[in-house]
Amino acid sequence: MAAVSASAVPGAGGAGAGSSSPPPAASTRRDFYWLRSFVAGGIAGCCAKTTIAPLDRVKILLQAHNHHYKHLGVFSALCAVPKKEGYLGLYKGNGAMMIRIFPYGAIQFMSFDHYKKFITTKLGISGHIHRLMAGSMAGMTAVICTYPLDMVRVRLAFQVKGEHTYTGIVHAFKTIYAKEGGFRGFYRGLMPTIVGMAPYAGVSFFTFGTLKSVGLSHAPTLLGRPSSDNPNVLVLKTHINLLCGGVAGAIAQTISYPLDVTRRRMQLGTVLPDSEKCLTMLKTLKYVYGHHGIRRGLYRGLSLNYIRCVPSQAVAFTTYELMKQFLHLN
Repeated sequence: MAAVSASAVPGAGGAGAGSSSPPPAASTRRDFYWLRSFVAGGIAGCCAKTTIAPLDRVKILLQAHNHHYKHLGVFSALCAVPKKEGYLGLYKGNGAMMIRIFPYGAIQFMSFDHYKKFITTKLGISGHIHRLMAGSMAGMTAVICTYPLDMVRVRLAFQVKGEHTYTGIVHAFKTIYAKEGGFRGFYRGLMPTIVGMAPYAGVSFFTFGTLKSVGLSHAPTLLGRPSSDNPNVLVLKTHINLLCGGVAGAIAQTISYPLDVTRRRMQLGTVLPDSEKCLTMLKTLKYVYGHHGIRRGLYRGLSLNYIRCVPSQAVAFTTYELMKQFLHLN
């Protein structure tokens, strides 16, 4: 998930801007800013991921060619999973996802703002390019901090009813640690994840941020509205957030998707019968391309990711904007 904080109205510096001594309300609102920002990003991520959890489950099954569903398409798999595993089967692994996505979303939002300010003030790089750099760095930071949780979530989501290797989140952690080389086992597939996250997060932040700033600069009345907690800050209207987020997500997914497939297969590791051929990023890419080609291999399940973009970004941006206003972050 990628998101950009609300833009200030040109010429306005937010609450208390331009005053030598900000009013008490402004000072109070700065208290625990990072904690409130952390909570806002985490809640936004959890709401967005829960909304698209069934699509995420099917994506994992298709990407790794689960033998129960490998001959099915996206929509037929969405119908087949409830028949075989019940409707809760569509949410398998979502508990681990929530444990991961809260800190992931929070770290990504917080670090993006931090990196953007650092790149602008310390490196002197501004314009649209600083969003690309800050977004890439924020995405990589969030991935590294939460990768073991993503590993466990993928293992749980890949399981099919009646063929469970892991009984739950704690058991999965213990089993991976004991059988797959200790802590190193939790970081299997980290390299393609980082390599893929750099362009994905960077392009997401860059595209959305650019669309947002250009839109609010040229058509503030049509596309934006004043924030409820700070009238000096413009935020995008909900349906504009949806459009900009969908475009940003679609472009970013197209660029980075082959590396996402590689990451999933490496994460599943010993669960797959051909795991010995997917030990490194390059070997996995060559294996998937050689055996399944581009459309049915490197880009298998991409249509599902396009379908995921609109509802995911809509919920993420809407929730984040509401939380920012509720927690006085603008």
